[in-house]
Amino acid sequence: MIPYSFSVLRYVHDGVTNEFVNVGVALYSGDATYLKAKCTIQYGRITQLFDRIDGDRFKQLVRHIEDEVIRVGERIKQRALPFAELGTTIEALLRQVLPPDDSAMQFSPAGFGVSADLERTLAELYERYVERYTGQQDVPSRSDDEVWRVFREQLDKRNVRLAPKRIIAPDYEYEFRAAWKNDVWHVYEPVSFDLVKPNSLVDKANHWLGRSASLSESTEPFRLHLLVGAPQDPRLEPAFAKARNILRKMNGNPELIMETEAQKFAAELECEIGVESREHGLFDLR
Repeated sequence: MIPYSFSVLRYVHDGVTNEFVNVGVALYSGDATYLKAKCTIQYGRITQLFDRIDGDRFKQLVRHIEDEVIRVGERIKQRALPFAELGTTIEALLRQVLPPDDSAMQFSPAGFGVSADLERTLAELYERYVERYTGQQDVPSRSDDEVWRVFREQLDKRNVRLAPKRIIAPDYEYEFRAAWKNDVWHVYEPVSFDLVKPNSLVDKANHWLGRSASLSESTEPFRLHLLVGAPQDPRLEPAFAKARNILRKMNGNPELIMETEAQKFAAELECEIGVESREHGLFDLR
């Protein structure tokens, strides 16, 4: 059995009353050099209990915290952190991501346990402290983040490291989740069409059609790749077919990569980046 410690990420609405909503969990094991986090971008319970919040900003912040915790965990695995910097507690590691202050996002004091499977334990802690309280006010669909996790898992297995990239046009700009560069920037964004209403699929595709038109005026050359999560409800297949047709009309000949192709995608990208690195030397993804 592997000893571990964990901390719950909280959205603290009021520092005086200390009212909060759990939005994520981080788990650390020094014995297994393991540190990961799992967070939700659903904020329906927050708005139900408290005031309205900036939903887009909340999603960006939670996504950033989860990604940064995972990056620190990768550095631990690669022994890239000095031993003294690792410390002996999960608090010491999480302070690198989210210093304790009076902000709305705070990690709880640590809890402890033992596990035979840390990945499973992380999922169980997430279900216990976060998911069971989300209730029915959140849309029962898969988010873009959940689709991204499928692709990121395959990329992580091959140690393919990508970084965000902001494309700027005269009247619009957008930061893509992942990117790398050879002759042009290749930008990747997960898009979930696992929604609940047929019109939602078509509306989301049209949103991307308009986004691509605005970004096409950027002076920086780029190729768009959408990482697509298909609906699991077969009744949505006709709407999904229409959505794909709309996406193919986007500017710049975008590539649509289906979630079922995640493993193949990661293998091909590893090979492509490797060839580019050997021919032109290492490049900076930032």
